[in-house]
Amino acid sequence: MLTLKFGGTSVGNADAIAQTVSVIAATKAQDQNIAVVTSAMSGVTDLLVNSARAAAAGQRQPFLDARDILHDKHLEAARTLIGSEEERSVYGQHVTKQLDFFARLCSSINVLGELTPRGLDVVSGLGERMSAPLLAAALRSRGVNSAWLDAAEIMVTDDNFGEAAPLLIPTCDRVQNRLKPMIEQGVTPVITGFVGATESGIPTTLGRGGSDFSAAILGSCLSADEIQIWTDVNGILSADPRIVPQARTLKQLSYNEAAELAYFGAKVLHPKTLLPAIERGIPVRILNTFNPDGPSTVITREPQKNGLVKAISAIRDLTLMNVEGRGMMGVPGIAARTFRAVADVKANVLMISQASSEQSICFVVRRHRSDDVQMALETEFERELTLRYIDRIHPVHNVVIVAVVGSGMRGTPGIAGRLFRSLGNAGVNVIALAQGSSESNISLVVDRADFEKAVQVIHRAFFQSRSVPTPQLV
Repeated sequence: MLTLKFGGTSVGNADAIAQTVSVIAATKAQDQNIAVVTSAMSGVTDLLVNSARAAAAGQRQPFLDARDILHDKHLEAARTLIGSEEERSVYGQHVTKQLDFFARLCSSINVLGELTPRGLDVVSGLGERMSAPLLAAALRSRGVNSAWLDAAEIMVTDDNFGEAAPLLIPTCDRVQNRLKPMIEQGVTPVITGFVGATESGIPTTLGRGGSDFSAAILGSCLSADEIQIWTDVNGILSADPRIVPQARTLKQLSYNEAAELAYFGAKVLHPKTLLPAIERGIPVRILNTFNPDGPSTVITREPQKNGLVKAISAIRDLTLMNVEGRGMMGVPGIAARTFRAVADVKANVLMISQASSEQSICFVVRRHRSDDVQMALETEFERELTLRYIDRIHPVHNVVIVAVVGSGMRGTPGIAGRLFRSLGNAGVNVIALAQGSSESNISLVVDRADFEKAVQVIHRAFFQSRSVPTPQLV
C-alpha cells in the first residue's frame, strides 16, 4: 500500500499532469494498492484567495476575471488530457458549477465587505476540488480505473478555520469505511489535499503544508508501506542549490533531521507532515515527478550511522530581539514575562539564547512581527525600564538563522570547532547561537549580508573537505 501526493507543480498544466499520470500508472504496475492526493493546479489557490480578498475590499472585477481565467485554464488542460468527449463534458460542467459557486460567494463577500476565516476556507479549497476530478479523468483516459474523492467526506477536523487540526479517530474510521474499500476494489482514488470538514460538514483547510499533511494522515490511516511526496526537486538537498551549486541529494534522513530542516526553511517538506508517519513508523520518500528515476530522499526512524552534518538550511527576514539589563540578574520570572508578552501578540519565537550571567535574553522572531513584539515587551517591562533594571529592549533587524543539522553530530568532538573556524576564517560574524540538548541542530544568527557566504563556507567545511566523513549523497 502506497500513498502518493502530488504538489501544485506536478499538476500545474496539461504537460505536468500527463507526466504525473505516467508516474501513477508506473507505480500502480508495481503496487496495485495506491491512493493519490493532489494539490490545486499551480497558482490557482493564490488567485482564488486574492480575488476573494479583493472582493472584501470592495472590488468585483478581480473575482469575475478569476472565474474566467480558471475556467479556461482547467478546460484547456481537460481538452488535452481527457480523450472522451462525454468525460470532458461532465468535467466541464463540474468546473462551471464550482466557479459559479465561487463567483456567488465572492459577490456576497463584496456586499458584506468581510471575508471570514470560514469563508476563506471555502474559497481556498476550490482549487483542489477542480484538480482532483481532472487528474482522475486523465488517469481513466490512460486506462487506469480511477475516481476522485472530496477529502471533506473523510478528513474530519476541528473548526480552527485556516489551520484546522485533523481528528484522527473519526478520520481513520471514515478512511476504513469509505476509502479502503475503493482501493480493495481496484479503484485508484484521487483525493483532494489540503481540505477537510468538521464533523457537521463545514469545509475547512489544514493550513500551510496541508496537502502533504493530508497524504501523511491518510497514509497513516491506511497503514501504508510508504508515503511518497512527489515534487519538482530530486529529494532533499544538502543546501539550497541556488546558494551552493555543489549541493547534492541526501539519500536518507531521520524523522528528527528532516523535521529540523523543514522547520529551518527547507521548503520541500512541512514539519507537521511527519507527525502521522512518526506515529506509525512509515517511511516518507521525496521524489521528483519530472525525474522519477533520479535521486530521492527517504525519511525513516533511524538516522544514518556514518553521517555527521547532514544539511544546512536557513530562515530569512528575521529580527533578533534583545532584552538587556544588569537588574535582570537573579530576578525570577523575567524570562516567563518576556515570552508571555510575545505569546500575547501571537508571535512565533524561532530561536532563544540566554547568557549564563542572566543579564540578557535574546530571541528571534519574524521581521514583520518585530514591532508588535517590541511594543508588547516595552509595555510589560515599563516599570523595569523606568527604574533601569532593564537597560533596553533592542531589535536587530535583517538577520538570518543558519541551521546546521545532523543526528550524527551528537557526541562527536570537533563539530563546533570546525563550524566556527570555517566561519571565522571567512570573516563571518556570528551574532547569536543556540544548540538543542538533542545535539542534532546548531543554529547561528548572522547578518543578512553574510548569510550566503556562511552557508557556502559551512557546506565546504563539512561536505567538500576530505578530512571528515560525509553523509550518503546520491
